[in-house]
Amino acid sequence: MGAEKIVHDEKAQLDFSQSMSYGDYLHLDEILNAQHPLSPAHDEMLFIVQHQTSELWMKLMLHELRAAIGAIAGDQRADAFKMLARVTRIMEQLVSAWTVLSTMTPPEYSAMRPYLANSSGFQSAQYRCIEFALGNKNAAMLKPHAHRPDLLAQVEAAYRGPSLYDEALRLLARAGLDIPDDRLQRDWTQPYAASAEVEAAWAAVYRDPHQRWDLYQLGEKLTDIEDAFRLWRFRHVTTVERVIGFKRGTGGTGGVSYLRKMLDVVLFPEIWSVRTAL
Repeated sequence: MGAEKIVHDEKAQLDFSQSMSYGDYLHLDEILNAQHPLSPAHDEMLFIVQHQTSELWMKLMLHELRAAIGAIAGDQRADAFKMLARVTRIMEQLVSAWTVLSTMTPPEYSAMRPYLANSSGFQSAQYRCIEFALGNKNAAMLKPHAHRPDLLAQVEAAYRGPSLYDEALRLLARAGLDIPDDRLQRDWTQPYAASAEVEAAWAAVYRDPHQRWDLYQLGEKLTDIEDAFRLWRFRHVTTVERVIGFKRGTGGTGGVSYLRKMLDVVLFPEIWSVRTAL
């Protein structure tokens, strides 16, 4: 009887017809059937899956970034630090994604490229929201989303709002550090410009980390994020050059030449310059 009961219980546990299953919870049917290659090329599946998974990671990154910006604004420092740490780990996953895509050779990409038309990662609304949330503001980058009012609204909200670094500086000011007013109340749509006074404030934090431990941790979390973001950008440009050389991008950009310019963008300038001053 005991053995029969065990078999009966096991069968009951394996019957998901009356309850939510793993696939139901994750909507796997929709996700796993969302890949629709347009070309006969075997490697197009890699191209699609890599970009779809990257968009999922970016969705999570934006979820964490937006919450972290709100937490910093609300002086919820511990919560913000956990979210920012997660953002860094997500970027590490995105770096690895480029490593997988780099297995695609130039002839393999050329076989599917004509089917892409003008579609390009340059048009990713989520990526643009990330750039804007991190402070790389550029009004011209709103235009690729003008044909989709719903996406444009999301991108424009990130463009018009304070960035992660803007809120970090306001936190420093609330903690008693001398941050110039023109860095605390400014036009958030404009790129941030480095300030000697802000560098001096960060220097005060870094010279006595135990006195201002939370702010010191904030500085290092920002450093981690920009470090990871630079690696993500670098792997992007290296992979593109490896696969297509210096051809123009499908979205109309200069391809590698455009991506290399992005490598020079510094998101949190005083976080880096203060290291020379210490």
